[in-house]
Amino acid sequence: MGSLTSDPELKYNSGSFTNPLDSEEFRRQGHMIIDFIADYYKNVEKYPVRSQVEPGYLQRVLPESAPNNPESMETILQDVQQHIVPGITHWQSPNYFAYFPSSGSIAGFLGEMLSSGFNIVGFNWISSPAATELENIVMDWLGQMLKLPKSFLFSGNGGGVIQGTTCEAILCTLTAARDRVLNKIGRENISKLIVYGSDQTHCALQKAAQIVGIDVKNFRAIKTTKSSSYGLSPDSLMAQINSDVEVGLIPLFLCATIGTTAITAVDPLKPLCDVAKQFGIWVHVDAAYAGSACICPEFRHFIDGVEGADSFSLNAHKWFFATLDCCCLWVKDPRALVSSLSTNPEYLKNKATESMHVVDYKDWQITLSRRSRSLKLWFVIRNYGVANLRHFLRSHVNMAKLFERLVSGDKRFEIVFPCHFAVVCFRVSPSPVLMDKLKTKYVNCLLSEGEQINEFNRELLESINASGKAYMTHAVLGGIYAIRFATGATLTEKQHVVVAWTVVQQHLEAFQSAFKP
Repeated sequence: MGSLTSDPELKYNSGSFTNPLDSEEFRRQGHMIIDFIADYYKNVEKYPVRSQVEPGYLQRVLPESAPNNPESMETILQDVQQHIVPGITHWQSPNYFAYFPSSGSIAGFLGEMLSSGFNIVGFNWISSPAATELENIVMDWLGQMLKLPKSFLFSGNGGGVIQGTTCEAILCTLTAARDRVLNKIGRENISKLIVYGSDQTHCALQKAAQIVGIDVKNFRAIKTTKSSSYGLSPDSLMAQINSDVEVGLIPLFLCATIGTTAITAVDPLKPLCDVAKQFGIWVHVDAAYAGSACICPEFRHFIDGVEGADSFSLNAHKWFFATLDCCCLWVKDPRALVSSLSTNPEYLKNKATESMHVVDYKDWQITLSRRSRSLKLWFVIRNYGVANLRHFLRSHVNMAKLFERLVSGDKRFEIVFPCHFAVVCFRVSPSPVLMDKLKTKYVNCLLSEGEQINEFNRELLESINASGKAYMTHAVLGGIYAIRFATGATLTEKQHVVVAWTVVQQHLEAFQSAFKP
């Protein structure tokens, strides 16, 4: 592995220098990369799922400066295998059950490869008409698969755009909502605007509110309860809005969630939208994780009431087999986005834009330049078809149900929160016998019984993850620490679920055998 030295600078000539886009060299090196990736997926199950390295490991093995002379792709790939792969947490491993999935697919990868190969900078229609028009079409396709109201589609005067992530989708829609209101009441009143979510809403909402200038004290994270399965209660929302209006504040924006990050709780869209409508509140539906499942008829009811919302988004890179990044955002009124986000400098003016018959996606997002993300989504939908996509999603849900049955069949464990979609939240149950042992284990710690069982489950999860045999994450809700088991990795099959459960049981047994008699 090379680094900068005092060697004389290379003297390139026509015989020694290969153009960085030489087609034959690209073919040769491209085959190497494809083979490398194929071998990686063939062997990914053999790697520890969660990376086992310590912070700073890479600085100790890589040179301190860049190479002055070129290095071969063979040499670089050797370093990837030796130094980079050990530092990867393998999101595509069949034993990955953490966070939410980042489901990949051959079609998604190849679509991404083709997009990178074209290297389109599609900020407006004229910069690459095919990129814009394919995005228009594929967003209408996916909207139809979800049975979104026609008002969200280009065919119904709405429209869709592929953003990078949900954070961007929320930021764009919140910006549009802010300007729509301030244009009526004056920008000096921004300090009166209120943003609503629940205590389970993704932190992206609070971050977006801060960016658009909403005072932190004007962010409402309304408490959810077990009685509503931790969904946002319309009555609680109404009470909070009324309280704000009484003191002269102005309700602006509500983010409702389908499949919350912690436990995949579902906010009831229709009654929430009915409340919001009374106050002219922009409603955004964040279905980042669970939205993909709603192409299946049996899950579509979770987004009933979406007709009352102003915008809707899901992450196709989570559970729809497209690679990161691919957040699909639909809006009923594209003019609201364009009004807030458009720029029209002289150097971007062109007849197509001036005709008002094309979409310039630069005006639907924060950045000017943009990647062509629609190719990979187009590839996924065409190469697998709706029927197969539904089958894949259902198989993940069925694997989660299998895991739920395994947990329920072992009296040492309990399901902590309702199971929606493909996430199971469980823990070691605080049985009287176990709690007696924990009192001894934590005798020198000032922990309540609830804190003791939480700490025990936290240690159990860390032991499982440190083994490298499986990777899960956690949620804390209502003072309860739960282990989250999320199926959805493309390579996961039933046997991996069974093995993961065996790993959980084995680690619990090891913990219990370590108790002093």
